[in-house]
Amino acid sequence: MDADVIVVGAGLAGLVAAHELTSRGRRVALVDQENAANLGGQAFWSFGGLFLVDSPEQRRLGIKDSVDLAWNDWQGSARFDRTEDEDSWAVRWARAYVEFAAGEKRSWLAGHGIKLLPTVGWAERGDLRAHGHGNSVPRFHIAWGTGTGVVEPFTRYAQEAAREGLLTFHHRHQVDELVIEDGAARGVRGTVLADDDSPRGVASNRDAIGDFHLTAQAVVVTSGGIGADHDIVRRYWPQRLGTPPAEMVTGVPAYVDGRMLDISADAGVRLVNRDRMWHYTEGLQNWNPIWPGHGIRILPGPSSLWFDALGRRLPDPCLPGYDTLGTLEHLRTTEDIAGHDHSWFILTQKIIEKEFALSGSEQNPDITAKDRKAFLRDRVLGKGAPGPVTDFVRHGADFVVADTLERLVEKMNALTDKPLLDAAGIRRQIEARDLQIANPYSKDSQVQGIRNARRYIGDRLGRVATPHRILDPAAGPLIGVKLHILTRKTLGGIQTDLDSRALGADGTAIDGLYAAGEVAGFGGGGVHGYNALEGTFLGGCLFSGRAAGRAAARQTA
Repeated sequence: MDADVIVVGAGLAGLVAAHELTSRGRRVALVDQENAANLGGQAFWSFGGLFLVDSPEQRRLGIKDSVDLAWNDWQGSARFDRTEDEDSWAVRWARAYVEFAAGEKRSWLAGHGIKLLPTVGWAERGDLRAHGHGNSVPRFHIAWGTGTGVVEPFTRYAQEAAREGLLTFHHRHQVDELVIEDGAARGVRGTVLADDDSPRGVASNRDAIGDFHLTAQAVVVTSGGIGADHDIVRRYWPQRLGTPPAEMVTGVPAYVDGRMLDISADAGVRLVNRDRMWHYTEGLQNWNPIWPGHGIRILPGPSSLWFDALGRRLPDPCLPGYDTLGTLEHLRTTEDIAGHDHSWFILTQKIIEKEFALSGSEQNPDITAKDRKAFLRDRVLGKGAPGPVTDFVRHGADFVVADTLERLVEKMNALTDKPLLDAAGIRRQIEARDLQIANPYSKDSQVQGIRNARRYIGDRLGRVATPHRILDPAAGPLIGVKLHILTRKTLGGIQTDLDSRALGADGTAIDGLYAAGEVAGFGGGGVHGYNALEGTFLGGCLFSGRAAGRAAARQTA
């Protein structure tokens, strides 16, 4: 045997599994098609959001949360409807994860040196139904260091284990086959790729220079999802979300190619819920791209006005920060706009200064660097929009700025092949909304949501602008933002039991084969069901990677 356990994929789930194994004295071969610069995979680029329930951070801010409330929210979002089959393990994973988020998760993170910002964000505010999708309370905890900070300790553990002889890195090794002998996983075969010293995230070559074959007592697959391959995204695009966009921006590096899903299926592994996926509707073309088609997601506050490609305000619950997939469904299934791949925000300078954040470690240098002084200076005490946001306004292809609405709409129309927007029609809608601002109560659901958000001190101080008229010159200039569909997460994948053991076509565990992270739907083949509450993707990698590593360590004792 070349190792006790082979881990396929050096992203967050793979690093966590490797740490659980090496900390128990197991010898690990860590195999990845990218170079050493890409340790941590996609998680490195994330904002570092973590879903926690009834945390000290929540309680200090007056947020009352509980397992019961979180589980009600999770079930309303997931809408598990295949519980006798494809969701049979996913439901159990979901319950276990909510309990983990309410219990051991925070202390476990702290044990690895991962600290949290004192503020708690309110992501995915929901579909406006108590029993439906969304977070009833703020639960989005951001790690100091963003995704980079979450990845860092597990990268360090792997490097320490390598120095101690317990872990061997096999960079630039692309797995083409899982070796199953007598019903048990016993290794991997694949292609050795030519060296490539490209920086982290930059697309690397696929030049073959040889073959390899590694053997072990167990194999853990942690290879990620499909988000960089738009053809695969379109192939599995669900009918319920209408027609797939002809053009999308890409929210993940090029190596997130989904190869191991079909390779696993060829080895007899059961794949489930492949029609479930998570893509954002607030994507931007990155003015300073790292990977091909590089897109960045806006994490919006609740005040920007959202218009479809023809200039109509989106209906409830398609409000900024409320219901990601509900908005995606509306944009892709409404007949007269489904042929357009974009929508629009219209907002003011006052809104962008308070409410715009950009997802990604590189878009949040103060938090990524754990620079508390810069965080306070730029986000709490400072004036103006954060530096990365200002850069997008100045250089981004999707931003236009004007002092009048008519001039703004003219510039917005210049960003599309045909002028689809009518300034007079947009003005009527904005003026009607602005009339709702004169009173502390309103019939406009978005205005109601803004006032509700400002009852939460975290939103009032750092996330939601004071209600004002969009057409108030004092709040200007006006800003228009062209929004694209941004590919991101795979919600289905390899079905696993609660020990992260991969299941075969007959539903029984394959001896010695485990799967964790996005390739396993973050646990059970789809722990999120149809929808997600946010802050649950990194956490799903941590939780399922931990389970896989511990179970594989027991097997190889």
